[in-house]
Amino acid sequence: MLGLGLSFAQFLPNVTGWGAVIDRILVATDQSETATRAVAWAAEMSDRYAAQLLVLQVIPPEHLTGSDTDSAAQAAADQLAALTRDVGGDRGRPLVVYDSDPADAIVRACEDERVDLVVVGNVGMRDRTEFLLGSVPNRVSHNARCSVVIVNTAITEVPQVPRQQAQPGEAAPTEGQLLGRAAHVAQVFAKYGLGEVLHRGQDDITGRARRFRDALEELGPTFAKLGQILSTRPDLLPAAVVDELASLQDHVASLSEAEIVAVMEKELKVPWEDVFASIESDPMASGTIAQVHRATLVGGERVVVKVQRPTAETEIRQDLGLLQQFAAKAGQRPAFQQVLDVPAIIEHLSSSLLRELDFRHEAANIERMRQVLASFDRLGVPRVHTGLSTGRLLVMEEIQGIPVLQAPAGDARREAARQLLEAYYHQVLAAGFFHADPHPGNLMWWDQKIYLLDLGMVGEVDAGVRESLLLLLLAFWQEDTEFLADAMLALAAGLPPTDFDKAAFQADLTGLLASFRHQSLKELRLGPLLQQLTEISVRHRIKLPSSLALIGKAFGQMQMAAAELDPSLDPFSVAGSFYMRQLAGQARTLANPRQLFYETQKIRVRASRLLEGLERAIGTTSGPGLQVELRGVQELTDAIGSASRRNAIGLAAATAILGTAITARAPHSRTWLTATFGTAAVLLTGGALAGVTRRR
Repeated sequence: MLGLGLSFAQFLPNVTGWGAVIDRILVATDQSETATRAVAWAAEMSDRYAAQLLVLQVIPPEHLTGSDTDSAAQAAADQLAALTRDVGGDRGRPLVVYDSDPADAIVRACEDERVDLVVVGNVGMRDRTEFLLGSVPNRVSHNARCSVVIVNTAITEVPQVPRQQAQPGEAAPTEGQLLGRAAHVAQVFAKYGLGEVLHRGQDDITGRARRFRDALEELGPTFAKLGQILSTRPDLLPAAVVDELASLQDHVASLSEAEIVAVMEKELKVPWEDVFASIESDPMASGTIAQVHRATLVGGERVVVKVQRPTAETEIRQDLGLLQQFAAKAGQRPAFQQVLDVPAIIEHLSSSLLRELDFRHEAANIERMRQVLASFDRLGVPRVHTGLSTGRLLVMEEIQGIPVLQAPAGDARREAARQLLEAYYHQVLAAGFFHADPHPGNLMWWDQKIYLLDLGMVGEVDAGVRESLLLLLLAFWQEDTEFLADAMLALAAGLPPTDFDKAAFQADLTGLLASFRHQSLKELRLGPLLQQLTEISVRHRIKLPSSLALIGKAFGQMQMAAAELDPSLDPFSVAGSFYMRQLAGQARTLANPRQLFYETQKIRVRASRLLEGLERAIGTTSGPGLQVELRGVQELTDAIGSASRRNAIGLAAATAILGTAITARAPHSRTWLTATFGTAAVLLTGGALAGVTRRR
């Protein structure tokens, strides 16, 4: 294959150098302006070599519509014959082929006509998408057995894509740019009344929330994306504002095919046709940061391609720079501090958006979620083509299913619903990593499974928050308002405000418990519960971890989908199943001598640090002043370590006994499982008794 854009004079020396005889030349056209350039180029070569010129037009049968298809076909053939006479004279011969695959038709015609050289243009043919036919020259060059010339017939150049990745020393947005953008933002917010919009008063809150959404939409794609992220933070904004922002949509124009191709080839570093056999021109989705298309790899596998918008990073970084400057000023003003934590909002938005700009994070999220869901055979995530994916291009397996709520009724659907619910307990309370936007649009049913899509937004929960969340749920289920208040205060970041009214706080929690008390287990939804706990904490200026608000929103979305799939699903029976798995896992961990030793050593170190802290607190350090000698520190530490080991063994024994009792009474329990728990209970109980006897 020769390079693009060669003139005839440049090409001729190469041809004569081959020593080959050129008797037949075939050129493909659809009679468009760009394709006619390739025909003229081939005609000039035909004259030079006195070769026969075959002018081929491939007409897809589906394009012959109407009542008189024969007349349309004859008209196309007559036009091709006239073109062939004009450019080829006596040496010209028109050839019409009806085929839905132009590349395949051209290759077959080359073989049937035994041509020596085929000429094609590099621009897509009329009435077909560029994505489909842009691959024709590449496919012909790879499959034709004769020589192939690709003529550059483009009228315009493909637009250059600006650099997206920040480079060392790259200039940040200038002060003039930021000031200009700031003036526009201030004008828009003044138009909609920013101060009124964000005030937490309850008068006309719905109208003010709607104006806030309208302001973000008018400011463009970046602010629309910021609003969408804010909709996940009921701890930072009033509930009515959060609800309004949840309906905010991107209003962005779709990228052109040339822009998509430019980004893809810049990331792939090869012509896109070397990787993809075809790409659908109509996007599946077009958002602030990316556009998504269905495609087919050269090997035939169907995939989904996520391509970043060429200007996304530049626009977002500029707006984030402006917002960070605003946050620095607003954070110093008491008036803003009383309304909302502006620096916290901007920090959250910046980290979220910058992570979304790098698709490698989403690819890593998908692989991590695959591991989290490994034990759930009715759940899955798409496979990522890591070799084709970059920071601005993500290629994934296409999930060729249906929306999850359209899953056919049956045992598979009910089991998938149960696993979806239990998997969320596992994600949040065990793995500490969860899908943060599991609405039905991000859940697909395919091959008897629920697939979780779009992991650009995920949440992470550290071990301390997971433990506290368990305490919150236990306190709620036991209807212990006082302990629930203490658990929430322990979970809070920092101390309560000086004017904190704990009695009023407990009263609000009591009211929340009362509102849920009349509901049956099947009616109770964990998501709304967590969201209301967050709202109560906001009213009393208790700052709970931001992950709790995201957990509540995600649980609410997921549990609604699970309830639609199986209305009879009992969330607490699923929770019981989850806790049994956790107990079994803990029993296995504690039965492992190496892990048991590790846990007891951690307790021993913490106890030593506690004693050191006590010594410092009462002034037992060396130096002048009051001297207190604390004797037997090592003996006390050893005693604590010994007690910790006995407690760990006792806990393991209790877990094994509990497992024995539950599995023995379960209607469908396996005998070997009961026997295993029973054996472990006997051994661990014996070990605990032996330790006590030796101590005495």
